[in-house]
Amino acid sequence: METNSREALQEDYDAFDISDELGFILEEPLNHLPDHYQVWLDLANNLTHLLKSRKLRDLVHKMPVLSPNLLSNHRELRLAHLALGFISMGYVWQEGQQSPAQILPKALALPYWLVSDRLGLPAILTYADSVLCNWKLRDPTGDMEIGNLDLIFSFPGGESCRGFFIVSLLVEMAASSGITGALEVMHAMKISDLSSLQRGLVKVTQSLKKMKETFKLMHNHVDPTAFHGTLRIFVSGWRDNSMLPRGLLYEGVSNEPMLLSGGSAAQSSALQCYDALLCIQHEDETGAFLTRMREYMPPAHRRLIETLSVCPSLRDFILSHPSSDLCQAFNSCISALVDLRNYHLKTVAKYVILPGSQAMGCPLRGVGTTLSTTGTGGSSFMVFLKSTRNATQKALIQERPSASRETET
Repeated sequence: METNSREALQEDYDAFDISDELGFILEEPLNHLPDHYQVWLDLANNLTHLLKSRKLRDLVHKMPVLSPNLLSNHRELRLAHLALGFISMGYVWQEGQQSPAQILPKALALPYWLVSDRLGLPAILTYADSVLCNWKLRDPTGDMEIGNLDLIFSFPGGESCRGFFIVSLLVEMAASSGITGALEVMHAMKISDLSSLQRGLVKVTQSLKKMKETFKLMHNHVDPTAFHGTLRIFVSGWRDNSMLPRGLLYEGVSNEPMLLSGGSAAQSSALQCYDALLCIQHEDETGAFLTRMREYMPPAHRRLIETLSVCPSLRDFILSHPSSDLCQAFNSCISALVDLRNYHLKTVAKYVILPGSQAMGCPLRGVGTTLSTTGTGGSSFMVFLKSTRNATQKALIQERPSASRETET
């Protein structure tokens, strides 16, 4: 039985392109491409300097139009998407909010679009790029911990930029055991294996608690002034963004501007998997926004969310079984997810609301107050975060009287 369970899990890992240890994180991402694409890597590797010296746009204008046909495997495509995404964000926002680029030049836009098409991702820097495949080990023999991790590509912002993306990476790593737990719950429900189902729920709860604890590292490694005043504009998209109200024209791809959202935690497949597993119903604008954010996830990860979404309702399954232990295990998951979302709310207040209200200046002609109420993905983020938190709370199962109390009655 145990062997069958392990085999089923391995099939899931392969089908959904995830791993037991790293979850949705890309294992061993590349940091080099065939020599033909060296110009992309040169620009992406020197992005911070080129933005500070305001030379990036000039160099992009001199780039040749390269075909991505020599990119032969998934990891090469992911690195190309990452590099072109960083260059594109730098190109658009080099001059800050006062003068964003309206057109992405063909030498950047066309190969970016073609690479994106092969990956099933949009042609903009996503969470799957900047967090899930933008990491390397300083010591290849060491562990994946914050002191031994570095970024492949970076934006201005120094240690705060590194800290923001690396802490997000570690939060995703903390989610990995919970994703395995979610798969175990899914399989246990099919055969009504209550003990395995409960063990899976415990894994999910422990994972959510670890995610929150890991998230706290943000306060040690990211300065609110640097995040809001320098870094944040470079992860901003061109949908629902007053700085680019018509979107961005991709030269050589389309004659009309395109509207695409910037990377945000709403694009985390892990959180949406937990929502799907725990039957959390996000309605109206929040639900529509989260559904749209799935388009910014790798297709295999998207399929896992969809698979969990169409499974029989876990909440209804538990309600149909008179087990207080199962009910308690389910509610522990919900409470841990509520705690994580509450903590996210408080962190956003520290890193966005407070700096925005103080209208801090930016040495790189940054965001000012423009994004003080709107997320990089284009949502009104405080309304959105409170809505997701409240919807999570509603999924709690009301405590049922125990069998002994019912007998007494």
